[in-house]
Amino acid sequence: MKNLGDAAIGGGAELAEGAGKERIYVVEPTGDFEDDPNVTDKKFPGNLTKSYRSKHPLKIVAEVINWEGHSPEILNNMLENLKKLYEEGVKAID
Repeated sequence: MKNLGDAAIGGGAELAEGAGKERIYVVEPTGDFEDDPNVTDKKFPGNLTKSYRSKHPLKIVAEVINWEGHSPEILNNMLENLKKLYEEGVKAID
């Protein structure tokens, strides 16, 4: 399995809303997809985080079972940064 990186763990699983179990899935597109402009155009030119968008469904091909989350300190820092952005009126998704 390829390295998940911080985007899948922090942005996808640990910061997701809801009370359910945190999950990370390996997916395949079923149609056209594009680089996520919120990430690639603004923060990481070249799509280093492998962030994409699609109007088409995604096919789940596997669930990543053994992944290690961030330390409580790093996770708290991410949550604080999101709170600051929210207070400043910055929307996470265009």
